Amino acid sequence: MTILIELPADLVGEKEIISDTNELVLDGGFFMPKMESECGFEAPEINSYGHSFRDYDAESERQKSVEEFYRLQHINQTCEYVKRMREEYGKLDKIKMSIWECCELLNNVVDDSDPDLDEPQTEHLLQTAEAIRKDYPNEDWLHLTGLIHDLGKVLLLPEFGELPQWAVVGDTFPLGCAFDESIVHHKYFEDNPDSKNPAYTTKNGIYQEGCGLENVVMSWGHDDYMYLVAKENRTTLPSAALFIIRYHSFYPLHKAGAYTHLMNEEDVENLKWLNIFNKYDLYSKSKVRVDVEKVKPYYLSLIEKYFPDKLRW
Repeated sequence: MTILIELPADLVGEKEIISDTNELVLDGGFFMPKMESECGFEAPEINSYGHSFRDYDAESERQKSVEEFYRLQHINQTCEYVKRMREEYGKLDKIKMSIWECCELLNNVVDDSDPDLDEPQTEHLLQTAEAIRKDYPNEDWLHLTGLIHDLGKVLLLPEFGELPQWAVVGDTFPLGCAFDESIVHHKYFEDNPDSKNPAYTTKNGIYQEGCGLENVVMSWGHDDYMYLVAKENRTTLPSAALFIIRYHSFYPLHKAGAYTHLMNEEDVENLKWLNIFNKYDLYSKSKVRVDVEKVKPYYLSLIEKYFPDKLRW
């Protein structure tokens, strides 16, 4: 079932920097009014390490491990690899469990690709969801999307095959066409086998312009896996939620504006919601703890509304 959601007109701005106003300009050129801290989410300027968010050049031990992660990811993510992973994990035969049970499984997961956070992923899930809830109290589907968007990171755990970090986390990008230079640590694609295949090295590659992102092969990871889980378990979340889940790590698109030539009209509409979501996904990462027991009943009610009791994973 597809539910169409119209983005409120007052939330959409033009791609420009406005001076002498109280505007927050987001990565993709998208902007919205800044919120005062007492009545809405206020984006911090630095992460918990004292650096700018998504600063892959900042000198730190964490940065070194992040760069090594991207070297491995860029070498190993190929069209053939993604085909094998989608075939294997698309069976959804690993385990049966609820959404909340999956949230609890993430307590032991730390994302090596993230230069901004080294806390367990459950903290980030609840930080994201609660920040969205504060600013968009009536969009309960968006609250739940904030909670579940990273659940695919269970692929790192033994129950799911204990995939290497480069096969689970990090920025995602299309395969089957040229690797855009906006992709972080782009230089390491030199050793990717697909970069030697002439069919994959042009702007469109194996695709037609405007074909729609759903027809584009994306690098394999937690985004695509959670999308498959939600879709195949017949979630009633709207298409914008599934778009956010599948493409929230697609920074070359929503930060740099790359690959827009492959989008169709539905992608364009859903991208507006992804740009909103990105603010909370990126800037809600902090050392502030969330009272899990206090908010748990609310999120359990949303899970019951949009998902079956047990899901195939």
